[in-house]
Amino acid sequence: QVLLVESGGGLVQAGGSLRLSCTASGRTVSSVAMAWFRQAPGKERDFVAAVARSGSSTLYADSVKGRFTITRDNAKNAAYLQMNSLKPEDTAVYYCAARTVLGVSANRGRYDYWGQGTQVTVSS
Repeated sequence: QVLLVESGGGLVQAGGSLRLSCTASGRTVSSVAMAWFRQAPGKERDFVAAVARSGSSTLYADSVKGRFTITRDNAKNAAYLQMNSLKPEDTAVYYCAARTVLGVSANRGRYDYWGQGTQVTVSS
């Protein structure tokens, strides 16, 4: 079992930055691949970024490439999402997810554990 807790969301103006954190407990984060998804009101939960267990491989949605960076610190049992050049369309609840396999995936059905989410609001 893995318990995931997100933090770092908030309100920011367009063009600004936020850094989301996801802390894992119950199982060492080095044994899971981790990802971020987001869900805007009335929309499906969409993939944002993922990082493999070793940190050697990452995957990004086209909409965030070049603006967002996913990293992990296995010593701290944590993963992070650095979000720069934020746009109003980035407004959503951001969820951390984990899966107990080696590689990355953009398919939300392949993730076994989910956090409660943190709200990110970008004003224009």
